[in-house]
Amino acid sequence: MLSFEVVDVFAPRPFAGNPLAVVLGAGDLTTDQCQALAREFHLSETTFVTAVHEGGYAVRIFTTETELPFAGHPSVGTAHTLVRLGLLAPGTVRQECGVGTVPVEVTADGARLTGGPVSLRPGPDPVALGAALGLGPDDVTGRPAHLVGCGLEFTQLDVRPDAVARAVPDRRALAALLPAEVGGGVSVIGRGPGAEHTVRVFAGGLSWEEDPATGSAALATGVWLAAEGLVGEGTSSYRLHQGAALQRPSVLDCTVAVDGGRAVSATVAGDVHPVSRGTIAVPA
Repeated sequence: MLSFEVVDVFAPRPFAGNPLAVVLGAGDLTTDQCQALAREFHLSETTFVTAVHEGGYAVRIFTTETELPFAGHPSVGTAHTLVRLGLLAPGTVRQECGVGTVPVEVTADGARLTGGPVSLRPGPDPVALGAALGLGPDDVTGRPAHLVGCGLEFTQLDVRPDAVARAVPDRRALAALLPAEVGGGVSVIGRGPGAEHTVRVFAGGLSWEEDPATGSAALATGVWLAAEGLVGEGTSSYRLHQGAALQRPSVLDCTVAVDGGRAVSATVAGDVHPVSRGTIAVPA
């Protein structure tokens, strides 16, 4: 039997945000066993802690369908859980995952994740991407739908604020528009006043189902904001509200650092609430 914890990440309160299963002592599990357990938990992601050492840990991250090299809410939730359980000291810990080593700053209430290497490349036509989400030409702003990321790539679609709630994914159309190597999905953003925005994320690793809180997409949003000149030089803060359509309200507090008009790094932070714990059998 393996011990596990379930925590709600980027959650303003328990039973909100994005739930995550954290499986402990998973160093001997095979890929197939990890995938079977992730399907059993049937959450957007499950993490498997394969090693804990002074100052950090190694982890594997799975959706119900595939392994991911990096993800935001699993990183924030796993780091906070290991510190809360006393397996790591509070402060900044180093997470080893598929994209390499990333720092996570753990606080009493949650954690702040620094993303991996910044990526930026051309994305699909925004009108075509909008159509694949059930939106018309007048719903999109016309800004480019760049493919952006800090460890996991997303395409960012900028829409009129009132259009965010009307997005409905056409799975076949999205799969045809976005290359298979884009492991994240599409983030629909309705920019609000100041630095507070509403987003919905349809995740490729979840067969284009909606995700209630997506840290990796939030990091990518900072890269997109910088590419579009919507944040200035130096470090800027922005806040994303996600999950309302799923009745899982989430708050993601982010920063992006810009140098020479380009994003060089981004962070995402949020609260973590433990909601359950137990043991689960090791699949044969």
